[in-house]
Amino acid sequence: MTTAATTTTTTAATAVTGGLSAELSGFRRVQRLAYECAEAVAARLEPGVTEREAARMQREWLRERGVRDWFHLPFAWFGDRTAFVNFRVPLQFFPTGRRLEPGMPFILDMAPVYGGYTADIGYSGSLGLNPVQNKLMADLEAHRELILREVRERRSLREIYEDVDRLMVRQGYANRHRAYPFGVIAHKVDRVRERRFSPRLFGFGTQSLKGLAADALHGHREGWSPLWSPYRFSDHPPRPGLWAVEPHLGFRGTGAKFEEILVVTDSRDPEESAFWLDDDLPHTRRWTEEK
Repeated sequence: MTTAATTTTTTAATAVTGGLSAELSGFRRVQRLAYECAEAVAARLEPGVTEREAARMQREWLRERGVRDWFHLPFAWFGDRTAFVNFRVPLQFFPTGRRLEPGMPFILDMAPVYGGYTADIGYSGSLGLNPVQNKLMADLEAHRELILREVRERRSLREIYEDVDRLMVRQGYANRHRAYPFGVIAHKVDRVRERRFSPRLFGFGTQSLKGLAADALHGHREGWSPLWSPYRFSDHPPRPGLWAVEPHLGFRGTGAKFEEILVVTDSRDPEESAFWLDDDLPHTRRWTEEK
């Protein structure tokens, strides 16, 4: 089976200069579908809706459009849970009965698999005006630029992670992606073999988990990891392939993040060596409108 890493290596020039390959177009379609879902569900949120209800709304919206498998089921976080306040164990990430209130920030996070392609996205918003989260979202633009620039420079994943940390400190924020398992800011995604019945384990699709585990085993033998973390196993240059990247800022009980796919290739041309899969997403449009 052709892997995303192979595809991104051989079609980088096409993707940058004249449109995406069929393979990358498949990933972009499912990523856009996920963001379309996030915007549709965000528009339906109102006072009293719970995290569990918001997560169910995402599942139902995507299932109505043909999604049957997941990298992970949808999450929803409201209020101080957007900043992972007092999160200690993985079960705390799952949706709760927390109810949305006027002015409260929220994050919707989903990772559908459709047509064998995977996306993993994060959408930040608020029910009405929330100046703190608005500022967090504006300041995330610098992180998107830093990550792309340093991936193109072939800095190690661990070094880039540390530079993201330092930028957050300069901005006055806390690193909240460090609260994720293994403290990851990103993980690799790839094609997933479609099946009629796709079981899940703790909310994660078993097919996707098998692929990630295979990458981890293969990478361990070759000295790289499919997890982008602050630890020694990420102390290597970016591996060609597709990476779901999610810098997550926190400030006094409010959190904000984006999550989208970064394409990494082995091209020696800087612009072809790494690029965001799509520059027309809710957060990028927001930054353009604010300028």
